[in-house]
Amino acid sequence: MEFKKNQTIYMQIADFICENILTEKWSSANKIPSVRELASKIEVNPNTVMRSYSYLQDEGIIYNKRGIGFFVSDDASKMIKELQRQTFIESEIPDFAKRMKLLDISLNIFEKAFKAV
Repeated sequence: MEFKKNQTIYMQIADFICENILTEKWSSANKIPSVRELASKIEVNPNTVMRSYSYLQDEGIIYNKRGIGFFVSDDASKMIKELQRQTFIESEIPDFAKRMKLLDISLNIFEKAFKAV
């Protein structure tokens, strides 16, 4: 896994897990890789993966069955979309909107470009 410098590693791992859930590689009520297994796969310290799992557990995206492992919550996809939507609105749209203003890109021009995608 290639890590970016502008975001903490544990959050990038959390995003990786969320992506696997959204693409249904890991579906609801199914067991996800153990902390050690995932740490080995992406070549990071198990404590970093555990921090990602703790964060996702706090958000209700995964849950722990003591002694068995971590599982995907039933509403995980919905919760991920809500969380990522809010993050996108708060952190990416302001910069995007500022850039649109600087470049004199109207909402009409943006809408045409958006529809073409």
